[in-house]
Amino acid sequence: MQEGDLEENRLKNYLCKKNTQAMFDLMSMMGKVKEAQAKIKETQAKLVHLRAIGESGAGMVKVEVNGHRQVMKIEMDDALINPNDKEMLSDLIVAATNKAMEEIEGKIKNEMKAATEGMIPNIPGMDFGNMF
Repeated sequence: MQEGDLEENRLKNYLCKKNTQAMFDLMSMMGKVKEAQAKIKETQAKLVHLRAIGESGAGMVKVEVNGHRQVMKIEMDDALINPNDKEMLSDLIVAATNKAMEEIEGKIKNEMKAATEGMIPNIPGMDFGNMF
């Protein structure tokens, strides 16, 4: 065997080992992705029980939302029920709903982050918390 053939064989063996390692790394990563998907699905199912309440008008209007971003309940002080001032009541409901939605978004992000912690790598510039 000539010197050039020997070098070529060494290179082929080296590349074969590297490709095999890369394949095992890829399989390991795919396993972690499947594990993360299962955790995300499980956590999403639990979000229906997560609640947030937004208030407006010094607590005269309260809106409760769940982790699926559904309005569950609206409470308002009887003093606000005035047929001549529907616009004010509407504004207070919108404000309370927006506050509740903002709060639930933070809770959802925290729940999903906790569920996937250690599974999804922290890549600078990529905020995976916003994808839920």
